[in-house]
Amino acid sequence: MNYSVLSKVIRLTIIILLAGTFTSCVSMKKYNDLTAKCNEESAGLNAKIDILSTQVNEITSENQRLKKDLAQLKADTLRLGSVLRLLTADYNELDRSHELLKSQFSANFEDAEKVMAELKASKDSLLVREDRVRAMQAELDSKGKNLAEVQAALRRNDSITNALRKAVSDALMGFEGKGLTVHMKDGKVYVSLEEKLLFASGKWDVSKDGITALKDLAKVLEKNPDINVLIEGHTDNVPLNSQNQVEDNWDLSVMRATSIVKILLANGKINPTRLVASGRGEFLPVEPNTSTANKAKNRRTEIILSPKLDELMQIIGSK
Repeated sequence: MNYSVLSKVIRLTIIILLAGTFTSCVSMKKYNDLTAKCNEESAGLNAKIDILSTQVNEITSENQRLKKDLAQLKADTLRLGSVLRLLTADYNELDRSHELLKSQFSANFEDAEKVMAELKASKDSLLVREDRVRAMQAELDSKGKNLAEVQAALRRNDSITNALRKAVSDALMGFEGKGLTVHMKDGKVYVSLEEKLLFASGKWDVSKDGITALKDLAKVLEKNPDINVLIEGHTDNVPLNSQNQVEDNWDLSVMRATSIVKILLANGKINPTRLVASGRGEFLPVEPNTSTANKAKNRRTEIILSPKLDELMQIIGSK
């Protein structure tokens, strides 16, 4: 099991433990410890995503540098080829002179042989250098091929993401303009659902319209098994009146995300390891909480769909 899957399993286990905690009477300290641990795991996964994004940027930068080096090596190869041709012509001319000297000055034959040996050694040295240039060219070609494979994998991921965005938009077309939007950002598909479409104020039970939308989304996810799904609950900054299992906005955002996960699993053949439920509370608003309209925008749930990067990581790790 790779790090990404292991992390998801650990997080899913934490969420299940947390859900179990909600349904039983435990001490406040244990509840707070579990909540903190969940938040720490969520931060670790986000850091992993940042590291992967940095690696992609570094690969792109390395590609530019390799292209520049390749151009320089090609220029050097052309220049060395010209030098070799000139030296070869000189060698041929000297060879002819040598034959003439042998016929005219037999007494100096040994000296002429020495000169020819030196010229031949010069030519051999140039040939060795040319072989080295060819080896360097072959190495650059290999690196260029690896880079091309990485770029092709990235293009495939982009193509998958675009196709996924269209499939999601088509499936949820009837809900757009009713509190649901679909857009792409950073190579991922974001399905943003406003509170009014899914939940009553302060509640985490999904409405009928919300369940209908989530059923349509579950069908798309079932047909795209290579897509990871992150469900993030968000609230405004208005303190929540403590009720039942929910104490504050952190609790509410997690409960809402978990409710959505359960509906998706109940309405599609989706591997649970693909799903991650997390709560952001009031701490990642899309607008400042300075007006009623802005607060309504911040009370949302985001379902973030991203292609798996297994192929890309295999290409990078194999070199």
